[in-house]
Amino acid sequence: MKKIFYSGFIAGSILFVLCYGGLYMAVRFFPVVFVEYNNPLFNSDGSRDLLFYLHAFIISFALSWFWDRFKGLFHGSYLIRGLEFGLVYSIVALLPVMWITFSALDITATMVLSWFVYGLMQAIAAGIVFAKTNP
Repeated sequence: MKKIFYSGFIAGSILFVLCYGGLYMAVRFFPVVFVEYNNPLFNSDGSRDLLFYLHAFIISFALSWFWDRFKGLFHGSYLIRGLEFGLVYSIVALLPVMWITFSALDITATMVLSWFVYGLMQAIAAGIVFAKTNP
């Protein structure tokens, strides 16, 4: 259990920095995609902002448990194991969630695709961390 929390915290810290840095860069270099967020669906009164900022840690702890449970199925170098882990998570969990989100909400395919790529990159980065910290 200690390894799950340790690797989850390390991955969460790394994802926090990468995700918010990546978000800043994405807005800077792809502003057209982010104009779509000027939608009442995404306006918040600020009362739940902390939940948004903690998402890197929530996903990291969940993925750390998933890694610990199934790490024996991934073989190769830590980079290959991390990549494969990210792809498996994305296909098994992220793709169905993005499908239902797109079908249920009035959002564009570009938005959903950007969320999928964002989640995939998070899972790959976390997988690489897990492969190094909890082989």
